[in-house]
Amino acid sequence: MNGSESLNLDFRAGIREGPKARLTRRELVRACLTASAFRLVVLDEIAPLEAFQGENRSPFPGGKRLATLDFVNEPWVPLEAPLGSELDGRLFTDLSDVTPEVSVTPTDKFYIRTRASRLLDDEKPWSIRLAGQVQQPLDLSLPRLERMARALGLHLMECAGNSREARFGMLSVADWSGVPLLEILDMVSTKPQARRVLISGFDRYAEESKSSIPGASWVFTWEQLASAKAFLATGMNGRPLPKDHGAPVRLVVPGWYGCACIKWVNEITLADDGVEATSQMREYASRTDQVGAPALARDYKPATFETSAIPIRVEKWLVRGKIKYWVVGILWGGSQPVRALEIRCNPLEEYVPVDSLKQNATDPWTFWTYTWVPKKPDTYLIRLRVKDPSVPTKRMGSGYFVRSVEITEV
Repeated sequence: MNGSESLNLDFRAGIREGPKARLTRRELVRACLTASAFRLVVLDEIAPLEAFQGENRSPFPGGKRLATLDFVNEPWVPLEAPLGSELDGRLFTDLSDVTPEVSVTPTDKFYIRTRASRLLDDEKPWSIRLAGQVQQPLDLSLPRLERMARALGLHLMECAGNSREARFGMLSVADWSGVPLLEILDMVSTKPQARRVLISGFDRYAEESKSSIPGASWVFTWEQLASAKAFLATGMNGRPLPKDHGAPVRLVVPGWYGCACIKWVNEITLADDGVEATSQMREYASRTDQVGAPALARDYKPATFETSAIPIRVEKWLVRGKIKYWVVGILWGGSQPVRALEIRCNPLEEYVPVDSLKQNATDPWTFWTYTWVPKKPDTYLIRLRVKDPSVPTKRMGSGYFVRSVEITEV
């Protein structure tokens, strides 16, 4: 698999597709472009980050930061260093470094689930084949695609296997550039039975994998691609895509797990409603909340991730002779902004609101903070919940993102 997945997990997200309206491709493209423009405006207007930046520099006026605590009961893994090769290649992002001032993950620290194949020939001219249920196949050259590319804003990507074993480091944000996928699809005339879009990428490797099955592709509906504002990315963070991140072109589907964000895209096939699910869809069925592993693509729910929140660091401060702790975290995912996030640092205590949170958009991520004065030295479990029970948070609600910290001084 060339997507962005990892460990064997089985969490049910409970997200289902809503009713589908039949729109023409041109209507979908216009809707996509309008929504993308609105997203960029919203992101530009996130004023609370400026206030948080001031807090981040000094949350306690006159105080002195003594240390940043390590989370305990999590396996040690090297962070922000490439590991392994090809299908078994990994890189885990160090979330403790993330701040509002540096909310975009540097490209060399952006998580990797699969590294580039040694069989990938980056000297050979690249093109994307559009075929299947079309009147006339088209080979889209890379130079033509690059001429169409433009800035598409900040978007978060998360691996469905983002877990404690990876110190939750399979979660990153980049500033992407590329071309909305529906603009690409509008280049070909489709047949009436073209109801689904199969996107595939180069996925042959010199080595046999210990953890994954080759065969990277995913099937979408037109409506799913329009709603997610999916795009073919040619650049990240102001530079061309690196090879390990899918160069020369990869798919980005905001709000969907990385397994659907195919790297090294070389083929787009228009298909009918009877198209079979791909091997990648079946392999990640349990991690994307499917009921079993259906044989047909039409029986799969979108591989979207729900609202989630996690502490990323705990700082120890000396404030006017007293010890205080400052918990910093991130909130992301879901389909609606969260108005109230609550925290509990001990299973015997009640949940209380975090100190600061203002989420205007669910993508990429939002920062929150909490001032904490523990009652005694102990090992504490930090757990979060969304106050609104109507917001789906099954993974977070299961305790999946609980983190432990040892307090030795109060």
